[in-house]
Amino acid sequence: VQLQASGGGLVQAGGSLRLSCGASGLTFSRYSMGWFRQAPGKEREFVSAISWSDGRTYYADSVKGRFTISRDNAKNTVYLQMNSLKPEDTAVYYCAADLYGSRWTTPNEYDYWGQGTQVTVSS
Repeated sequence: VQLQASGGGLVQAGGSLRLSCGASGLTFSRYSMGWFRQAPGKEREFVSAISWSDGRTYYADSVKGRFTISRDNAKNTVYLQMNSLKPEDTAVYYCAADLYGSRWTTPNEYDYWGQGTQVTVSS
């Protein structure tokens, strides 16, 4: 199983980025997909998730209204559209897959993790 995150970069505050995470080696449609982030010196934190079953989405309060998660099961890909970025959004962003998952905010529930992509927001 491989999860490949991409789309990170350097952006000014107020700007946008779209992260992608392509999955291979698994039956993608059976996995809830999540995005987490980790800033230097901080613990990994939940950002967003999308259900495998009905496409329900869930967001951390800190990104609600600015970030949008979506998935394309035909392409085995999950996306995170990030708008109105703030310097505090700076972190390494990781995608993760949870088989038939429903406890989206808990990192330990996820079965597979991608390698991370750096997002840096300058003020």
